[in-house]
Amino acid sequence: MPQPRRSVLAWLGTASLLPLASACGATPAKAKSYPVTHTDAEWRKLLTPRQYTILRKEGTERPGSSPLLKEHRKGTFVCAADRNRLFDSATKFESGTGWPSFWKPLPGAIGTTLDRSLLMERTEVHCAKCGGHLGHVFNDGPQPTGLRYCMNGDAMLFVPG
Repeated sequence: MPQPRRSVLAWLGTASLLPLASACGATPAKAKSYPVTHTDAEWRKLLTPRQYTILRKEGTERPGSSPLLKEHRKGTFVCAADRNRLFDSATKFESGTGWPSFWKPLPGAIGTTLDRSLLMERTEVHCAKCGGHLGHVFNDGPQPTGLRYCMNGDAMLFVPG
């Protein structure tokens, strides 16, 4: 049976992307400077509308909507905004949450900030290179880390290899 936190997040994501309000209250990631920067207008041109909503406005995708859920080939998951290498496919696992999940990011690939939105405290995960919102990390994953990096598939691309 899913944990209550997962149920709340799944319920909130069932309608569609949440474009009207930030799904993540973690603004420090935006305040920091990153190696890859663009104006808002440039980001809108570089990203699809779904990618823009997730990566730049901290939105989320509907659970079960990402083709990356079924991606099981060897390769690397990269940030859709800047192609920063985020997760090796060997760390991907089936969490049953409806979002691609990983137990360990690649070294230096991500940053985290505290997110106090949705009446709970969570840890937001963002790309270390562009600051784009990727998802959240939870302490209910498999060993060896015990972590579950619950990522938005639209925030990533898969590079086979």
